[in-house]
Amino acid sequence: MGRDLTIPGHPEVFVIGDLAILEQDGKPVTGLAAVAVQEGPHAAKNVVRAIHGQPLEPFHYVDKGTLATIGRAAAVANFGRVKLSGLVAWLMWLFVHIFLLIGFRNRFLVIFSWAWTYFTYDRGARLITGDVGPVVSGAEMRADPTAATPPPAPAARAG
Repeated sequence: MGRDLTIPGHPEVFVIGDLAILEQDGKPVTGLAAVAVQEGPHAAKNVVRAIHGQPLEPFHYVDKGTLATIGRAAAVANFGRVKLSGLVAWLMWLFVHIFLLIGFRNRFLVIFSWAWTYFTYDRGARLITGDVGPVVSGAEMRADPTAATPPPAPAARAG
């Protein structure tokens, strides 16, 4: 993938988000939402530049820090030299995610939903439905590439 977020040989195709594999300063750029949020506007500007026949500009990710929730009232935050954990980081995580939502209604609904889940301990339905094949390790896959091949679908019954 090119530094301008295009596919080599296809300058008309831009890639952002989880499909974008980039290196910066010799290290891979992580596949986080914060990266995609910066890639989107950059790709849009490059599309406009391409339409006007201007050269495309390379993408440069600016790391603003990382927040991750790790449980009830627990999170971790890493902002360079500032590292936080626990309740303070969790409250920061909540505030940042609510702040980034568009519109009062969305913010209100998410805050209400999160508060309901928090105070009622209601995890909601988190179901995996349908047929799930066997779990196969990477070593098993290398030894037998057909190990994770799903079984054939059952034949339909007449009647």
